Amino acid sequence: MVVYRLFRSFFRFIFIVFYRWNVIGRENVPQEEGIVLCCNHISNWDPMLLGSGIERQVHFMAKEEIFKVPIVGRLVRAFGSFPIKRGAGDRQAIRRSLEIVEEGKVLGIFPEGSRSKTGKPGKALPGAAMIALKTKVRIVPVFIKGPYRLFRPITIIYGRPVDLNDLVVGKSSAERTDSAAEIIMQEIKKLQH
Repeated sequence: MVVYRLFRSFFRFIFIVFYRWNVIGRENVPQEEGIVLCCNHISNWDPMLLGSGIERQVHFMAKEEIFKVPIVGRLVRAFGSFPIKRGAGDRQAIRRSLEIVEEGKVLGIFPEGSRSKTGKPGKALPGAAMIALKTKVRIVPVFIKGPYRLFRPITIIYGRPVDLNDLVVGKSSAERTDSAAEIIMQEIKKLQH
């Protein structure tokens, strides 16, 4: 946790000085319960911005290749991230995600799975929805309004928590997950205006 706070302070300094960051709605992130932050994805800077905007530690899935880079791998792990094999159903990463939110911690996910080439939110993969539905935790939609340009403002907006379980009652498991994934992206898109 000490390492995380040091990194967070370092990145806050960078975002304040070089990107004139603006944080909106941080009070919407619950302080005690397990939660899934669901954010659009426009840059490699997004995890640092998402984690720096609030006081709670945010845990991220990161592609396993990053953990194989000698110094970077250690730093990413110390920052609370854990590896995921992309392109396959990585059960170990999913199990770790479920544990994090069940332990009352914050999980940060980019539901689209990869960065948007256009800068606009795309279609969500089922992962974030499945985790939120299975653990019955609320999601907090988040929108990053870029682009990241030196000395130009970058804004991160944390929306109000949403209970997906209340919104997808009476559907089959697959339908619930698909519907919840769509709702996540709708909630993210609402924040861009």
